[in-house]
Amino acid sequence: MQAKKRYFILLSAGSCLALLFYFGGLQFRASRSHSRREEHSRRNGLHHPSPDHFWPRFPDALRPFVPWDQLENEDSSVHISPRQKRDANSSIYKGKKCRMESCFDFTLCKKNGFKVYVYPQQKGEKIAESYQNILAAIEGSRFYTSDPSQACLFVLSLDTLDRDQLSPQYVHNLRSKVQSLHLWNSGRNHLIFNLYSGTWPDYTEDVGFDIGQAMLAKASISTENFRPNFDVSIPLFSKDHPRTGGERGFLKFNTIPPLRKYMLVFKGKRYLTGIGSDTRNALYHVHNGEDVLLLTTCKHGKDWQKHKDSRCDRDNTEYEKYDYREMLHNATFCLVPRGRRLGSFRFLEALQAACVPVMLSNGWELPFSEVINWNQAAVIGDERLLLQIPSTIRSIHQDKILALRQQTQFLWEAYFSSVEKIVLTTLEIIQDRIFKHISRNSLIWNKHPGGLFVLPQYSSYLGDFPYYYANLGLKPPSKFTAVIHAVTPLVSQSQPVLKLLVAAARSQYCAQIIVLWNCDKPLPAKHRWPATAVPVIVIEGESKVMSSRFLPYDNIVTDAVLSLDEDTVLSTTEVDFAFTVWQSFPERIVGYPARSHFWDNSKERWGYTSKWTNDYSMVLTGAALYHKYYHYLYTHYLPASLKNMVDQLANCEDILMNFLVSAVTKLPPIKVTQKKQYKETMMGQTSRASRWADPDHFAQRQSCMNTFASWFGYMPLIHSQMRLDPVLFKDQVSILRKKYRDIERL
Repeated sequence: MQAKKRYFILLSAGSCLALLFYFGGLQFRASRSHSRREEHSRRNGLHHPSPDHFWPRFPDALRPFVPWDQLENEDSSVHISPRQKRDANSSIYKGKKCRMESCFDFTLCKKNGFKVYVYPQQKGEKIAESYQNILAAIEGSRFYTSDPSQACLFVLSLDTLDRDQLSPQYVHNLRSKVQSLHLWNSGRNHLIFNLYSGTWPDYTEDVGFDIGQAMLAKASISTENFRPNFDVSIPLFSKDHPRTGGERGFLKFNTIPPLRKYMLVFKGKRYLTGIGSDTRNALYHVHNGEDVLLLTTCKHGKDWQKHKDSRCDRDNTEYEKYDYREMLHNATFCLVPRGRRLGSFRFLEALQAACVPVMLSNGWELPFSEVINWNQAAVIGDERLLLQIPSTIRSIHQDKILALRQQTQFLWEAYFSSVEKIVLTTLEIIQDRIFKHISRNSLIWNKHPGGLFVLPQYSSYLGDFPYYYANLGLKPPSKFTAVIHAVTPLVSQSQPVLKLLVAAARSQYCAQIIVLWNCDKPLPAKHRWPATAVPVIVIEGESKVMSSRFLPYDNIVTDAVLSLDEDTVLSTTEVDFAFTVWQSFPERIVGYPARSHFWDNSKERWGYTSKWTNDYSMVLTGAALYHKYYHYLYTHYLPASLKNMVDQLANCEDILMNFLVSAVTKLPPIKVTQKKQYKETMMGQTSRASRWADPDHFAQRQSCMNTFASWFGYMPLIHSQMRLDPVLFKDQVSILRKKYRDIERL
């Protein structure tokens, strides 16, 4: 038996060798005969190059270098199919290999920083409301410049949002209009916004013109066509999406357990044929009519009855039984299947409703996926495994469900609640790519307060911000800097400002005192200031305006700032207690004088009140502690228009600071121990006594409230009824048992 195997192997090997020599010999003879023909032709002067010549013929001179995305090789297009020709001419494929390093000019951003230029609107060009909102958000941002020579990024005024040829918003001849722009430069350093691309029946992602080297901020973009670290995936939003502000999320209370009436819901169109129909047509397999409600209707379009199937009538009847809003607000999970395109309006609706999105859209590059960790806020499903969705979500623990719902609310309010936030998030992502050395990390983007309020230009160390002490295992600062705002000349040694300075300096937590001299009179002589155990630095305010009190002065060496008006009356004990409270709430304003806002139905505007009530929404910065980062945010985040208004009125700077901090934290300030005589003290013989009694001063503050609310797009102030007092405050026990005993004697 073994001998037979050996003979068989030898026979096979011999056969293979014979075949090898046979074919090799043929090729060798052909080669020799070809060489003889060539030699014979050369001898007779009849040399003709053969088409199957072994070596390619090179041109006499090398061609100049042409960028790969501009290369047009006519010879190579001869042998490709018509479909490949279309793809080659399509804007989807032309810049497919673009990255920041190859298709973006960083030198434009080094000189003037990250500035964005919007082309002026051309006469006769119509712009849809959604695109107007995008352009308005850019022009109202701190990135905007009207000078193209200072710009780092360019945005078209031509409406590129809807590139569906069947849409009434479709802009014709966009290719020639874009190419005629003198700053176009093959799209380099340009950003194009797009919500809809392609049309019936295939809904491709072609925007209908050559985008060249431009970046795309695009909804419903696929991972196949998405260029990482170059394009930005944005959410699909409706024309009714608010330009600024936006509604808050619907999660009002952290209910335990976090389960709602329905486990999984969906209500939407069902496509009978064409792209996007497979998934929605199969949803009825999962629908159980109890806690899993997946309702579809084929009753849409002009000729739906021509294509309706046997389930249409039954589905339409079931569809009409349920109210979509009621389902949305009473569901734990919301299914987000793809439509004709990969994106869906259901995505943002689920986020706002604190309904955990269950994604069923294979190949969709989720919005802002470059910075947002969607595994913390959504369940990423697979269209091919639809039947496993119910068992999968039922296996998620309640703690995880609560965390997912909380994250949906954070992401909605931080990045998606308005067109402005969507646009600013897009611009901040691009800015982080350009200035990588100060870019935000994943923790900043995925944790409150989010990337829009944490400016990396302030610091690259998270411990310098008031939001991450717990994450880093750090204790809040143990010292503060007192900043006293002085506006009246120093004429007497008994003035309140000197008593205040001494009281603050005696605090065990005081590191230094800064007197901000915003008075028109010259600085007092050094010997006029009282001697203290801590350094006293006197600096002149910039331009002597109100906003100068919130400038990020380098002299402030501590993270904690005790902001004081010159006529404030505080004892050392009050200062100590307020600081210990602030250490527990370093991201908020903590202080003494409280004010409130209300909605005046008769005037349909916001009102301002200083009445002593059971709640408040502001703590004035005349006697308050906060983190010094808010000085930087006040200076660099807020628009010049609001700060100019404050400076012209010489009023409302404290209200604006409260608006800013509440908008960032989504929390109210904290009032400490009630002090009845604070109001009377401020009405004493001081420079500001007349201002507090002046009705115009009060009217100005009412006007400021409405102007600030208009810019923010909503009212960020939040009412609170919490007041923090020292332990045993006013209790009928011995005064010797109380740590802050002096507060009760005030």
